[in-house]
Amino acid sequence: MNRLFSKSSDLRISRRDLVRACGAATLALPGFMMLGSLQSCSSKSNDSESSGGTADRAARDQASATTGRKLGIALVGLGKYSEGELAPALQETKLCRLAGIVTGTPDKIGKWTHKYDIPEANVYNYKTFDRIADNKDIDIIYVVLPNSMHAEYVIRAAQAGKHVICEKPLANSPADCRRMMDACRKAGVKFSVGYRLHFEPHNREMMRLGQQQAMGPVKKIYAQNGQKEGYDTPWRFDKELAGGGPLPDVGIYCIQGAIYTKGQVPIAVSAKYHPKTDQKKFKEVEEGMDFTLYFSDGSVAECRTSYNDTYNLLRAETDKGWFELSPAYEYSGLKGKTSQGDMNIDNVNQQARQMDAFADCILNNKETTVPAEMGLRDVQLVEAIYRAADTGRKIPTQDVAQVVDSTATKAI
Repeated sequence: MNRLFSKSSDLRISRRDLVRACGAATLALPGFMMLGSLQSCSSKSNDSESSGGTADRAARDQASATTGRKLGIALVGLGKYSEGELAPALQETKLCRLAGIVTGTPDKIGKWTHKYDIPEANVYNYKTFDRIADNKDIDIIYVVLPNSMHAEYVIRAAQAGKHVICEKPLANSPADCRRMMDACRKAGVKFSVGYRLHFEPHNREMMRLGQQQAMGPVKKIYAQNGQKEGYDTPWRFDKELAGGGPLPDVGIYCIQGAIYTKGQVPIAVSAKYHPKTDQKKFKEVEEGMDFTLYFSDGSVAECRTSYNDTYNLLRAETDKGWFELSPAYEYSGLKGKTSQGDMNIDNVNQQARQMDAFADCILNNKETTVPAEMGLRDVQLVEAIYRAADTGRKIPTQDVAQVVDSTATKAI
């Protein structure tokens, strides 16, 4: 069952809006690995790809690296996240810039082109999107659309020869994730997920403390992320559009935080839905849920997510002490402390760091630390958690993608 949906879409999107935005386009398209050795996001060519297009793109990337030209990013979908976070962040980035937009809402075009000095030639809608292949100002496509549209537009971006960032969750299903990954491999483009917290210094400190066992092996993790949702964002309660409630939206941060703090992928999960206090609002999606991630050494992560309560915590406990972030997942204002004192870490523009890191991967032909395989892993885990909640059983997860960000001790 497709139960996932991206938080980063337009907030008031309806079924009619979705169909109108897409026009004639289709909405649905038919071992442990540490990231230091991950090769799947490299820009090496594939036997079936166009070697000429790959060579031309590689030459442009190299020229940009040599001349200091900022890589151009086009935002696909101009909802709240693009408007409030990504576009402002692109005014602070050092290696990339806002070069184009793709929108199904003509009324937004004038505001964006005026505010960010975007030329008319770099403005597209969903019907003209494929013409972006001929635009040399645009190097990277950032897909910030409803989750049901992720697969289509990532694949089309790859076919246009553009590197791709896609917002979380990566897709509706593991099958869609693999289809997107295959398209990017075939096109020889780099493909990353919009996991901003991997570049945020408080969360990287959690990675370092946990993975290096600075206070001893982590025995227990608490990861909680909940927010109160009102009817001003009705699509979040529509299973056809959202595909699920808080789990794939804000609960995915708990999955992420537990894994990068522990440095392991869980071997099993269990879950239980919260009682529904508003049958009308939560008719189609869960109101909240508690779920547990089980690791191979016997440690566990106790997680909680909700659309009817507010919490924001990532905490790890060992025999020698503890360390935590609260809040842990917000765009700003993060705070951390340990059993030894405050972390005293400055907040940064998370999205700017994330996008600059991806641009650096392109300019210097490096692998991203948040590859599509990580997005696939999380989609697989979300499906397993729903299965556990639906059946009341503990669900094995040894077969999910074995990807962990192990770069916490390295500079970004």
